[in-house]
Amino acid sequence: MVAICSATVRTQLRVASAKVTRVHPSSHCDRSLLVLEFEALLRCLPVSLSLAGGFLMARQNRRDIFDPNEVGAFHAVQRTVRRAWLCGQDPVSGKSFEHRRTWIQDRLQELAASFGIDCLSFAVMVNHVHVILRNRPDVVAGWTDEEVAKRWWQLFPLRKNKDKSPAVPTESELKLFMTPVRCKQLRSRLSDISWWMRALAEPIARRSNIEDKCTGRFWEGRFKCQKLADETAILACSAYVDLNPVRAGVAEAPEKSQYTSVYERVESEKAVRKERTKAKLQRERVGRRRAASATNQAAFVRRDDWLTPLTVDERSVAYKGAMPSKTGKRASDKGFLGMSFELYLKLLDWTGRQIRLDTKKGRIPAELAPIMERIGLSGELWCDVVKRFGKIFKRVAGTPESLAQEAIRRGRSGFRTGSSPLPSAG
Repeated sequence: MVAICSATVRTQLRVASAKVTRVHPSSHCDRSLLVLEFEALLRCLPVSLSLAGGFLMARQNRRDIFDPNEVGAFHAVQRTVRRAWLCGQDPVSGKSFEHRRTWIQDRLQELAASFGIDCLSFAVMVNHVHVILRNRPDVVAGWTDEEVAKRWWQLFPLRKNKDKSPAVPTESELKLFMTPVRCKQLRSRLSDISWWMRALAEPIARRSNIEDKCTGRFWEGRFKCQKLADETAILACSAYVDLNPVRAGVAEAPEKSQYTSVYERVESEKAVRKERTKAKLQRERVGRRRAASATNQAAFVRRDDWLTPLTVDERSVAYKGAMPSKTGKRASDKGFLGMSFELYLKLLDWTGRQIRLDTKKGRIPAELAPIMERIGLSGELWCDVVKRFGKIFKRVAGTPESLAQEAIRRGRSGFRTGSSPLPSAG
């Protein structure tokens, strides 16, 4: 629900509701008149307010949506104020702000290296940002107090260099973050989605306002967030995020949509194949040892090494563990989808073509049929879910069973999503 904006109306509402609830049934006071007064006040409230189940409700607390101490996947959206094109080519003034999309992507990469949060997918559009995150308190629990302090210093340094980068902290400065109470607080924040979004939005807003020589809001408000309750929801939401430029008509195909996770993964695969070809030629010329060295070097220069691996490696011995990152450029090395990137890209390409044509959906390719069979959706329904994911699901996305379990966890009878179009697990 939307927050109450007017403090005056809020106060009047509190007084009126108190009158209604405190009148004893046996009192001579006309209770019906007070009820009428209360209802009249409701009609005077701002349009932004809404009623749910007959009760006026404010927006939901973030702690009810996610717990930084529990692993979970979430889809977050941050929009610019008035949805203006503050990160793209302004059609009115003709001025380009495309470079700000690079700022946002670079900042996402910095946050991935410091937070105990996996960045699964992202898309930086001209007036909003999509990001799918998975908080990892299990990974943060394995960090030492010193590592927690260093990571927090990288995010919020007490001293900076002339180029605004974090200065090297002294031992005494790190100890300020290493007291038992403070360190416990920072561990929780390093796996908190709200703190990630705060660390993303605030620097971009400040930097943009300095560039525009103005003050005031850059983002329209706090970010919108919905929980992805199961793998089917994560798959559908990932496709929704990666196909944002295709749906908006900005790109013709997923692999051509810059400032998205799928573009970064595709470019990385291209670079790896190029290095393998180079290593193969080198093997024929100078021997296998140098070729193997070149191949190993290629693995360390992947441009998507800060993104969480897409494929879940169930054969790995450490699959059921936290799997902390070996490179330190991301929180963990644990994937999030039970398919290869090649198959995921084919699914995106086919879905994007169906959405772009916006006609009767074509036949599902043979290699994608097992995916549709596993999630239990027809091709037409799958495309509709991906196209309207943000409208179909609000606070929680998932199968009916997952939505029911989440409602029980939050102490609710259900969600306003209605019946989920995603199939039941059974």
